[in-house]
Amino acid sequence: MKGRGGDDRVRKAHPESWVRQEGQDAEKASFPELFFDLVFVFALIQLSHALAEDFGPTAALEAVILILSLWWLWIHTTWITNLLNTEKEPVRLLLFFLMFGGVLLAIALPEAFAEQGLIFALIYSVMQVGRSLFTLFAFKAEDRQSFLIFVRVTIWLVISSLFWLAGGLVDLTDRILLWSIALAIEYAGPACRYVVPGMAKSDEDRLHLSGEHLAERCALFVIICLGETILTTGRTATEYMNSGLTFLVFCSAFVSTVAMWWIYFHHGQEEASKKAESADEKAKIAHNLFNYGHLPIVAGIILTAVGEDFSLSHAHDGATFREAIAILGGPILFLAGNIGVKTAAAYQRPVSHFVGVAALCLLLPVPGIPLFALQVASTAILLLVALWEYLALQRAVTNA
Repeated sequence: MKGRGGDDRVRKAHPESWVRQEGQDAEKASFPELFFDLVFVFALIQLSHALAEDFGPTAALEAVILILSLWWLWIHTTWITNLLNTEKEPVRLLLFFLMFGGVLLAIALPEAFAEQGLIFALIYSVMQVGRSLFTLFAFKAEDRQSFLIFVRVTIWLVISSLFWLAGGLVDLTDRILLWSIALAIEYAGPACRYVVPGMAKSDEDRLHLSGEHLAERCALFVIICLGETILTTGRTATEYMNSGLTFLVFCSAFVSTVAMWWIYFHHGQEEASKKAESADEKAKIAHNLFNYGHLPIVAGIILTAVGEDFSLSHAHDGATFREAIAILGGPILFLAGNIGVKTAAAYQRPVSHFVGVAALCLLLPVPGIPLFALQVASTAILLLVALWEYLALQRAVTNA
């Protein structure tokens, strides 16, 4: 069995090491990790509120940048906690530092494209680079190969942080451009293996990763997003719960959230976990399944929460393309993300999901449909997809 440095011998655990040693349990999320995740409930609520208040083309583009940044911040931290021992005090202190930064980031988030731009960029950059420098230090005396990998990662993050900080100093149009470049650099890093001129390409598969741990962490983040959807829906419902129609829309929104939970957890999450744990090239598979593959799932759930806010607050209004994008676009993104994850994990294309995406797309260009009717139709399609997949899987088990 290969160790972190590619050596065939299993390395002995060092009691004072911050690095998670082989043989230590890495499959289950630790309490410090779960504590860290709580910050993102607040951040996602802030993001949903900002989107519901202003969902024009520019605001949607801004939201894409914010979703990408929040996800990348969280998934990078998850990789680090996969490699480090969160029971060690320094690693716990790192998570507490990141939690504090995350709260400040969430506070600045609604005004990130206004007067809080530089603050948002500074906090984000400090969190990303600071966490990477901490990991560098943790691996310095432990594993030369892993240390060099994080040297490259740190260099890429420092370069992207320059664009983040520059974007915080300019006006809106230039800020969108510079922050988009920053995100492009960060998202391209894993695909390019964090290549640095003058240094050999990094081999991330030398890292001792737990695919099962990454799968569980991403599943927990999906639960956070679904929980945020319920919280946002409940908050809006308390303001408009003055008619039977509002109650109908609320029930539809709740069922929609349950259907998304069922679609993701009944089959896809388990298959992703098995694939990530059994793969030979764990880092490559983990990037495809989790870093990139889960992004549309998360974005779809957040957008669904915004659509449910619209349908609850203006149930009788006719849908414009703006509201339709939120109410239908969220489930479309969610199903598309599940298609990618399930295809990559099990090499099976879920026909039910393709049909669901097509049905939702057919409703997009239909103007004037009351928002409550569009919400109910979206929920019905998600339920049909969940039921179709459930019956198809049951049939496959019976025929096996």
